[in-house]
Amino acid sequence: MSGNIKKVRTSDLELKDRLVAINRVTKVTKGGRTFSFSAIVVVGNEDGIVGWGLGKASEVTTAIAKGIEAAKKNLVKIPVINGTIPHEQLSKFGGARVFLKPASHGTGVKAGGAMRAVLESVGVQDILAKSKGSSNPHNLVKATFNALLELRDAYTVAEHRGVSLDKVFKG
Repeated sequence: MSGNIKKVRTSDLELKDRLVAINRVTKVTKGGRTFSFSAIVVVGNEDGIVGWGLGKASEVTTAIAKGIEAAKKNLVKIPVINGTIPHEQLSKFGGARVFLKPASHGTGVKAGGAMRAVLESVGVQDILAKSKGSSNPHNLVKATFNALLELRDAYTVAEHRGVSLDKVFKG
């Protein structure tokens, strides 16, 4: 469903970044071990716009900064209606499987780890989410993004079908 991806410009957006995971990587050379770091970061304006990025560097702060810059380059718009998502969505990436379900007002974000960072960055306040399979944060972030990108609100469905908005609900 790559047809409904909407790229967003970073100008005049107030983005908040969330660090999902840092991984220390070791390279063994003849001079000894060389350590470097990879950081996966999610940025969003908590109003439907979100992006993720991966940064790699020899220092943690540099890796995080690179991750933030990479995340700002692939921002997308996600439909958020009344603080939740429009419908249930199941998605997977690699060994990670995620299930997102809209929740009533006051439920909160019932999600763990990497999924929570993505959903809070989008601006979802009420959602039930379950991760199955792999708990690898890289794959969880990508699976959550796949699920969010497949979401469609009623206006998008009506536009896609070429009918009016009230005909979408009548059947």
